[in-house]
Amino acid sequence: MAEQGTNGILLIESQYFPTINFYKTLIESEKVRFERMEHYQKVSFRNRCYIAGPNGKILLSVPLVKGKNQRTVMKDVRISNQEPWQTLHWKTLTSAYRRSPWFEYFEPELEVLYDKEFEYLLDWNMACFEFANRALGFEPVVEMTDTYNKDYSADPAILDLRDKMLPGRELENVLAYTQVFGERTGFLPNLSILDLLFCEGKRGLELLK
Repeated sequence: MAEQGTNGILLIESQYFPTINFYKTLIESEKVRFERMEHYQKVSFRNRCYIAGPNGKILLSVPLVKGKNQRTVMKDVRISNQEPWQTLHWKTLTSAYRRSPWFEYFEPELEVLYDKEFEYLLDWNMACFEFANRALGFEPVVEMTDTYNKDYSADPAILDLRDKMLPGRELENVLAYTQVFGERTGFLPNLSILDLLFCEGKRGLELLK
């Protein structure tokens, strides 16, 4: 694996508890720059993540004001809190990972996060990202875009992966570890970083490297 920093600046959209491939790429980068000036794109990890369940992958999706087809600048995308989605997501996580080795260790802080209401999707995503970093023991350098630039090909320091890591079209994930329902479902690659945390704890950071 390449040494940390070889990717320069990772430019990418914010994600709801990002994927393992996201973190593998981030660890190889000097810093991450989140795109907040783009228009929201549906069918992405911006408002969804996948975890492991007894019958395979489970989708957790954050409901949005105006729905998934809106053309709103990402920093202005609002969460629809009319339905108890955080409660539902937390119950799903608890059901799926109660038997995992590390769930109870992270449970208190994570439960507080799911009890806090957020208005904007970007703020929720960043809170999830910060939790995952603390849990991993990882301190990346983080920036946000102030303007939208469609093309960064002229800047070799920027690795532009905006809308490159998409559900069903992920980059190959070679990281394998023991999953809760692995004997039943087989290994499920490139789930949310939460799956790695609950199964491997802080050792997850070493596995990502």
